[in-house]
Amino acid sequence: MKKLITAVCLTVLGLCGLPVHAGPGDYKEVNSGVKYQYLGEYGVGRLNKILTSELASFSSFPMVYPPAGNPVKLYKVVYHTVIPEDNNRPVQVSGLIAIPVVKAGVLPVVSYQHGTVFSRTEVPSSPEESMETRLMVARFAGQGYIVIAADYIGKGVSQEHDSWLVKESTAQACLDMLQAARAVCASLNVVPGELFLSGWSQGSFSTSAFLRRLETIGIPVKAAAMASAPNDIYLCVTRWIHVPSDLDVNWLVATAAMLVNSYEHYYDLPGLSTTAMKPQYWQTAHDFCNNTITWEQAEKSLPGKVKDLFQEDFLNHGSLVSSRFFQQMQRNCSYNWRSKTPAHYYYGLIDEVVTPYMVKLPVEYQQTLGGAQAQAVFAGENADHRGTFVFAVNDQKRWFDELRNPGSHAEDKPAVQMPDSISTPQTKS
Repeated sequence: MKKLITAVCLTVLGLCGLPVHAGPGDYKEVNSGVKYQYLGEYGVGRLNKILTSELASFSSFPMVYPPAGNPVKLYKVVYHTVIPEDNNRPVQVSGLIAIPVVKAGVLPVVSYQHGTVFSRTEVPSSPEESMETRLMVARFAGQGYIVIAADYIGKGVSQEHDSWLVKESTAQACLDMLQAARAVCASLNVVPGELFLSGWSQGSFSTSAFLRRLETIGIPVKAAAMASAPNDIYLCVTRWIHVPSDLDVNWLVATAAMLVNSYEHYYDLPGLSTTAMKPQYWQTAHDFCNNTITWEQAEKSLPGKVKDLFQEDFLNHGSLVSSRFFQQMQRNCSYNWRSKTPAHYYYGLIDEVVTPYMVKLPVEYQQTLGGAQAQAVFAGENADHRGTFVFAVNDQKRWFDELRNPGSHAEDKPAVQMPDSISTPQTKS
């Protein structure tokens, strides 16, 4: 009787669209180093709630999304990757796969690269803590796309230092997530089709780095879409320091601290943080970057402007370590190659993080090189950082659909639901 009641409760939860979280160790291994855990299902009702009321809580930018057409099953994936900047040292990382519950067939895939988060858990593999991930799941997986998303090295299950804007490690984690997702799909009898890329903010940098890696090794990408992309890190950070804007948000100071922390560890720059930051801010920034305090706690002790975080000598490139830091930012420019993949770059007029100029840099660059079509897409005069993302998610979905079915210009239609087409894995202790 107890088992029957439990089964009924789980079924009701699934129908309501609330994730049913499996217990620790409830993973299925698919090959060496790759395992996955069933998290639960978002029903159509929950997906539509994400697209409406939850969206309204996330951003005031006006946007109406078409309703979801099918439920979505969610899986946490744990896999291995390597850190290229550390002699390809192997590490364990995590990510999410969202699989639409639709009629069996070849399904398009969107690899989503998430934006900046200030904790280890606000990542795709914990979708209830990541609204940006839920929005991508609702808009894409709720209309028949497989959505995959890496947490990155230093987030999720990873115990490494945060790899914030570390180019090769980010690309490697995304590439290995793609391979892990293919293995999980095979285990679930799901056939992945054409690959699309999408990213927001930090995730746009990640998308660009990932795209370059995919093109280098010959894995085709149908199209890429990047919202609020910090395409030139050196330009972006230097602008924060020397040309502050009234639009700038105070948490840019947090990202500056994260950048120093990640580059100190991944690019072998010992002493960078103590050389860079004013002594009165170092401990708070250190604790924040190591997740021992929250941003809400850290912001009480950190300055409101990025320039005020740093020592004057550091800003004048007055030491070897600071020179190497700024040089590394320049080397990590993410758009400077001749791309084969059509791309859209979304920008808003009141974005608090990046300027329209920064976002649009790849467009004329690709035109000059004779690369694939790159288009700047204006999200609107009232599009801030989140508003640009909200606009981009909707617009890129239509664009991806048109690329899959040229000339159709079809509007979103409910997918054919086949609730039994995806098997829930048997768990093991």
